[in-house]
Amino acid sequence: MTPSPRKKLIEVALPLEAVNAASAREKSIRHGHPSTLHLWWARRPLAACRAVLFAQMVDDPSSVPEEFPDEAAQDRERRRLFRIVGKLAQWENSNDARVVGDARREIARSVARGLGVPAPQTEAEVDAFLAAEAPPVVDPFCGGGSIPLEAQRLGLRARGSDLNPVAVLITKALVEIPPRFAGLPPVNPEARARVAKGAAWNGKGAQGLAEDVRHYGRWMRDEAHKRIGCLYPKARLADGTETTVIAWLWARTVASPNPAAAGAHVPLASSFVLSSKKGREAVVVPAVENGGWRFAVKTGGVSPDELARARKGTKAARGANFTCLLSGAPIPAAHIKAEGMAGRMGARLMAVVAEGKRKRIYLEPTAEMEETAQRAEPEWRPEQELPDNSRWFSPPDYGMTTYVDLFTPRQLAALATFSNLVSEARERVQADACAAGMNPAAPRLAEDGTGAQAYADAVTTYLGLATDKAADRWSGICGWDSSAQKIRNTFSRQAIAMVWDYAETNPFSGSTSNWMAHVDWVWKAVNSSPSSEAQGLAIVNDAADKIVSAGNAVISTDPPYYDNIGYADLSDFFYVWLRRALADIHPALFRTLLVPKAAELVATPYRFGGSREKARDFFETGLGRAIANMRAAQAPDYPMAMFYAYKQAETKADGDKSGATASTGWETMLLGMVEGGFTITGTWPVRSELANRPVARNANALASSIVLACRPRTDDAPMETRRGFAAALRRELPPAIRRLRAENIAPVDLAQAAIGPGMAVFSRNARVLEANGKPMPVRDALAEINRVLDETLAEAEGDMDAETRFCVAWFEQYGTAERPYGEAEVLCTAKNTSFDSLEKAGVVAGRAGRVRLKRRDELDPDWDPARDRRIVDWECAQHLVRALTAETGGGVAEAARLVDAMGLERAEKARALAYRLYTLSERKGWNGEALACNILATSWPQIRIAAAQRAAGGPPQAEMGV
Repeated sequence: MTPSPRKKLIEVALPLEAVNAASAREKSIRHGHPSTLHLWWARRPLAACRAVLFAQMVDDPSSVPEEFPDEAAQDRERRRLFRIVGKLAQWENSNDARVVGDARREIARSVARGLGVPAPQTEAEVDAFLAAEAPPVVDPFCGGGSIPLEAQRLGLRARGSDLNPVAVLITKALVEIPPRFAGLPPVNPEARARVAKGAAWNGKGAQGLAEDVRHYGRWMRDEAHKRIGCLYPKARLADGTETTVIAWLWARTVASPNPAAAGAHVPLASSFVLSSKKGREAVVVPAVENGGWRFAVKTGGVSPDELARARKGTKAARGANFTCLLSGAPIPAAHIKAEGMAGRMGARLMAVVAEGKRKRIYLEPTAEMEETAQRAEPEWRPEQELPDNSRWFSPPDYGMTTYVDLFTPRQLAALATFSNLVSEARERVQADACAAGMNPAAPRLAEDGTGAQAYADAVTTYLGLATDKAADRWSGICGWDSSAQKIRNTFSRQAIAMVWDYAETNPFSGSTSNWMAHVDWVWKAVNSSPSSEAQGLAIVNDAADKIVSAGNAVISTDPPYYDNIGYADLSDFFYVWLRRALADIHPALFRTLLVPKAAELVATPYRFGGSREKARDFFETGLGRAIANMRAAQAPDYPMAMFYAYKQAETKADGDKSGATASTGWETMLLGMVEGGFTITGTWPVRSELANRPVARNANALASSIVLACRPRTDDAPMETRRGFAAALRRELPPAIRRLRAENIAPVDLAQAAIGPGMAVFSRNARVLEANGKPMPVRDALAEINRVLDETLAEAEGDMDAETRFCVAWFEQYGTAERPYGEAEVLCTAKNTSFDSLEKAGVVAGRAGRVRLKRRDELDPDWDPARDRRIVDWECAQHLVRALTAETGGGVAEAARLVDAMGLERAEKARALAYRLYTLSERKGWNGEALACNILATSWPQIRIAAAQRAAGGPPQAEMGV
């Protein structure tokens, strides 16, 4: 009988608090972070990838009884491994030789244990052993390259593949190129001159390569300025001096539909605010005069009313609805679309942003500035058409149907010039590499060369990526951020949305979005590349066809999320510029005019004539084949890890009247896993998003990825009945939900996280059979999991006081709306309380025979739970939410004071109530209430720390940095 494989750490326990803190913090780390090399959508945090890979590779102590014979020894060893993971997850330690070395040593010990060989001892032995003996890590949907990069950082061979050539290029730049030229000094003339003077090169890893990227990027800037610098004139100040322009701010225009305006073009401006920074407010003031209009700029002395008016621009309502500046008449979206489609949409310069002494200077537009911009004659234009899919692309609705239309002529001239200079820079790099002694006859980079030609290809690959990054900030879709006083990028979200007033940067300034800023992002990312003997590989490949491994691989991946993100369509924006700059260097990646789309695993109805059913069938079939291929390639001694972050939609299972939900995205992915022969052996919510990202701001967006650990299901897996499955679910899921809440899972993520332990029960069976003998559909299993989740959350009310149970029931039925007193009396009887008791608790209001729950803004702001003789759990929860969400609520410090006063036991009940109220609010569509409850639950670690500090007489909250 074949022995069962050893359990890995990911199947038993993870230090989620440390990993989640590092993952969330990582989103705010900028220069040097690999994610800044190039934009990619929904990239997983490196901290989470490192932790998951480590836990996939390392044995859990319970599976090594010969070394850890009892639970106490196993617990001690597990805590030791947790300390390694906690240190490893921190970005500051990502290239710390000691921290990374400890992680590699633990992985090597487990690999050696599985092979039955002695574990390597020295650092060099560990690195050589992992590079040769450890199974490769394969990510068949590598995207932005996070998983292959972290596999390489841990000393493992990294294999990434993707259908998307932009994704493959990013991954190549992270894991293939840096190790190939690790340890080499820079070849640029300045560096060689330093060596000639006796200076030794002490750089590590790819630091020499990074220095060359910076040097030749600077040369490109200087050359570009000689060619197109005349298109970027300086601004003249009132005293006659000149200063460098940072950006030109434009507003689109259309002819007014009102006859009183005589067809004059009027501005479509979503905002006239230039700077909202306190004390430095600046606004555009449109002036109507002599039957026309012009833009004026006001700086200094901007009143709050003027700022409020400026925020509205000429917008009339949501969407593309504006007001005519001349007549005040409405300009409906239909008119704007018709004007755009007829090619009659124009643009007027609204303001000029210039460099001042430690501040921005805002100037009125001039005719000379407009004329200069219009003189630009781009050498090349990306004439390819934008996708006809308004879900992700709204510009085509307004006549902007090609990529050319997304850029101004001056932006096109700049991008074409820098793209040309990429190939010219390559010639200089190759000549300098030859002068530095590199082999001039060695093959090129695409042929696995390491000589002068390959090195020149490598440097210019990064310069091409810098040009691509510039395109993200140099388009007519880039808005102006008045609070930060900088240019927003094209992809502020996972779409190309229509922008009415846009910002055009100066590539040669020293400020926001200039050329060297993009070069800096790139070379600093290269500079921080991990040191590893293990070579990486990234290729274009269809996972539904095959996996980049002959077998015995560790699969760790982040698959497509059904219909959430149109990667191929979105990345065409970058592809058109990358192809122009790098087609000769990476010919295999840029064979087609646009990114290939036919085989992309995304359920996009517009590719199937609008049919959702055909789109779903395509995705389901393709993902099923990919999962089957992953199972065939997966090493038997290791679990597969899969990140997933698709939010469940409010869709009922067929025939279900309970309100339980299922999700097409989750259903399709889980169906592929179950039918592909996998069973879920572990599930972890890894917090991976910031609450202030655009898609999450003021919304209940997912904050966590759910990581599923999976093993091939055994051939002798049992059959189970639906009744048996439901019983097992009610037995095993509630404790798992309590563990998730103990790990501080956000309420917005709880439904997603509960899928893992629920599907673990379902997937361990060969089949779950209905009463008629047919297999139970995955959709029904998801609905059953959600039903048990609802029951579990509702059961928590049993531990709460009667007044709170009344409030929850009333809230579920009516929210805070008024109802007749008789209905309240009936519910009081059912919940074993009285209206008098509710009034004394201060949670209800009644007048003229009608009753309602009090709103949070009606609660006593001076409420002190220590002196309240009628304290109830509902009241505690509402006051905690109020402290965190009201403008004058006091935040975490005030919430901590309340927790200290009410006691931790009662505060924990209030926190549990937040999960219940979140579920009810989301189901009712009360987004504000749901968001408020989510904030309470997710703020709980900071509140606990601050409350404990307060109880111990420690420093105030502000000093703690919480």
